[in-house]
Amino acid sequence: MTEQIELSERVPDPAELVELYDSVGWSAYTRDPARLMASIEGSSFVLVARRSDALIGLIRVISDGHTIAYVQDILVRAEDQNSGVGSRMLRQVLEHYRHVRQVVLLTDTEEAQRAFYERHGFTEVHDHDPELRSFVRMER
Repeated sequence: MTEQIELSERVPDPAELVELYDSVGWSAYTRDPARLMASIEGSSFVLVARRSDALIGLIRVISDGHTIAYVQDILVRAEDQNSGVGSRMLRQVLEHYRHVRQVVLLTDTEEAQRAFYERHGFTEVHDHDPELRSFVRMER
């Protein structure tokens, strides 16, 4: 029997949060656990996926609640990827922000990432409108 995966808005504790981010190799976030926790607490919306109370996924959004929602992080433990968990979380976020004009995210160039987001209705900016540009400034 497969264990049920539950989605909730319950914010994880710092230790399990660091463990989840480390499990997907996002060590830039885990070098400062207090800052990571503050970023989660400062998010507009946080949704987590749990199996038997173990944290297996998280998605968080920063938004004004009216015109823009920025999906900052979406991550699922490697052993649970391609199981539908990420899709369930993203669909719930899109439903939560269905009234918002723009839902935006930034990700790497893996083709699997592109395919995942396109399946959920996202379009790369230059594919959507050649007249649009997107910019980012990242501090290391």
